[in-house]
Amino acid sequence: MVSMTNPALDTTDRRILAALDEDPRMTVLALAKRTGLARGTIHARLERYRTSRALRLHSTRVSPAALGYGMAASVAVELDQHQLEAAIAGLEAIPQVIEVFAPAGQTDLLCRVVARDPEDLYRVSEEIRLCPGILRTSTSMFLRTVIPYRVAPLLAEEG
Repeated sequence: MVSMTNPALDTTDRRILAALDEDPRMTVLALAKRTGLARGTIHARLERYRTSRALRLHSTRVSPAALGYGMAASVAVELDQHQLEAAIAGLEAIPQVIEVFAPAGQTDLLCRVVARDPEDLYRVSEEIRLCPGILRTSTSMFLRTVIPYRVAPLLAEEG
């Protein structure tokens, strides 16, 4: 079974997921034609991916730039460790915080944020800084995307 803790994928999984990576809106019939697999196999595998969380839960199909958020940045956060849950709840309430990671090292949380312009980025950074339990932040603006989010090379890799 494919899961976040057991990422073993067989050849069939890789074919289906590679096709979905090219076109996430592909229908079951189109997937069956593209991969040469039976529709029943496609249905069963898609259900397994859904229950095992092999597919991302949140849509990444809409570009923030298409919504007017042409700037992206990372905000490193230092926390009062006793207020982790309150900080996360505060970050979840900020729409421009599109991802948050808990990295190893000195940074407690690393937020990926979007903004309309430099003034908006300042506002978003301040909203983050004012969340409960957040002691300090450091913002780094992204100038351009050099390699966009991708999984196709992982799917081509033989596990």
